Amino acid sequence: MLIGALVGSLVLFFWQFLSFSLLGIHNSGMSYTPNQDAILEVLDANLEEGTFFIPRAPMDASMEKQEALMEERVGKPWAIVSYHKTLSNNMGMNLLRGWAIDFAAAFLLVWLLLKMADLDMKTALMASLSVGLIGYFTITYLDSVWFETNSIPYLIDTIVQWGIVGAWLGWWLPRN
Repeated sequence: MLIGALVGSLVLFFWQFLSFSLLGIHNSGMSYTPNQDAILEVLDANLEEGTFFIPRAPMDASMEKQEALMEERVGKPWAIVSYHKTLSNNMGMNLLRGWAIDFAAAFLLVWLLLKMADLDMKTALMASLSVGLIGYFTITYLDSVWFETNSIPYLIDTIVQWGIVGAWLGWWLPRN
């Protein structure tokens, strides 16, 4: 169980590294603007740290005021802004946290697969892809519907990384 989860977590971790760095699959979600310095100055002067949907009515606004604001803004610009006052480059801790989550996910998948009678390659592969796609559909894709973002890079990640993990576990687990 531990070896299956460890190797599975390393597959997830290294695919994520490749996907976000060398392969550039997620570049569309992190575009450059030559106006970044001016934008950051305006944000720094006008926002506290947090994530904002703009425009949005105040939390205590009546339903009528919220609906009126949305009707008034249809066809006009909108944004989602995640603003931080300081950039921290804590790569070591971020990598450790990323791998720990990958290990937990792989461990849960191994546990689930070991509960299946007559586990074979096909079952492990399909179960692994199913777990990945459930997460993609209910979180990433649903967010992309509401916030009009591109979720295709995450779909690629889901299929590749959970497919490889499923193939690994389909080979490894029935042998042990």
